[in-house]
Amino acid sequence: MSLHLGIRRPKPKHRAVDAVTNLRAENHRLLTQVVGAGQTITALQRQLDDVRGKRAEAEQVVVCLSADLGDRTEERDQLLDEVAALRARLAPYLAADANANAITVPPSVRDTGDGADQATAPIDVRPLWEAHGISPVIRIAAAPDTTDPRTPTWVPSPDNETTQSLRVA
Repeated sequence: MSLHLGIRRPKPKHRAVDAVTNLRAENHRLLTQVVGAGQTITALQRQLDDVRGKRAEAEQVVVCLSADLGDRTEERDQLLDEVAALRARLAPYLAADANANAITVPPSVRDTGDGADQATAPIDVRPLWEAHGISPVIRIAAAPDTTDPRTPTWVPSPDNETTQSLRVA
C-alpha cells in the first residue's frame, strides 16, 4: 500500500532545444580540449627534437673524448717508459754523488771544530745530595746528635727542647 498525499513533483520537460544546447556546450568543451592537446603535443614534439639534438651532440663529444683519452694514455705510457730509462741512466751518478757526500763521522761523535758549534758541558747525573754536598734526610731521634754531619741544620739543639733554636753549621 502506498500513500499519496497529493504532492506532485514537476517532471522535467525533455525539450529538443535544451538537448541541442547541451550538446553544443559539450562539443565546444571537447574542441577546446582537442586544441589544448594539440598545443601540448606540439610543445612536447619540440622538446623531443631538442633532446635528440643534444643527445647526438653528446654522443659526438663522447666519441671525441674517447679518442683523446686513448691518445693521452698512449702518450703517458711512452713517457713512463722514458722516465724509467732515464732513471736507470741517472742511477750511477746519484750513487757517486751519495758516496762523495757521505757522512763518515759516527753518529755519537759531533764535530766541534767550527767555532760556532761548541760542545756543551756534560750533564751532572749524581744524586742531589752528592752534587750539592748535603746528606740525605735521616730519622731524628728524641735527642739528635748535632755533631753528626747527616743531621739537618734545622734540628733544635738538645739543651733547649721548648724553643726551636736553629743550630748554625
